[in-house]
Amino acid sequence: MESKRQQKFSRLIQKELAEVFQREVPHLFGGAYISVNTVRVSPDLGLARIYLSVMNASSNEALLQELRVNTKTVRHLLAQRIKSQVRVIPELVFYLDDSAEYAAHMDKIFSNLDIPPADENDEDSEADETNTR
Repeated sequence: MESKRQQKFSRLIQKELAEVFQREVPHLFGGAYISVNTVRVSPDLGLARIYLSVMNASSNEALLQELRVNTKTVRHLLAQRIKSQVRVIPELVFYLDDSAEYAAHMDKIFSNLDIPPADENDEDSEADETNTR
């Protein structure tokens, strides 16, 4: 459970990093669209784990590797934006957020299930049993 302070700090980092990726460094990542889904901050606010979704990239893993190489640049640009609001600029660790892919996979599994419809007689007998109790 994150404290209010961690939540507020996470939202600030998420908002500002999204701006950095869209406006200041799109050239570093070959025009890929990078979306900041979630930011989790350590209790001392010294480490931020950033979960990203990537679109229009040839390889998500290659883009993540490129992002890790350019972490220092991204952190510096973030610092320029939030330096008046925070004491310490956190270390940034980037991860790919695969929750959308997982949700699509689960949706596909559910849609492929063959569930037979319930018999009308079963529904009537269950209703009768609940009424007699």
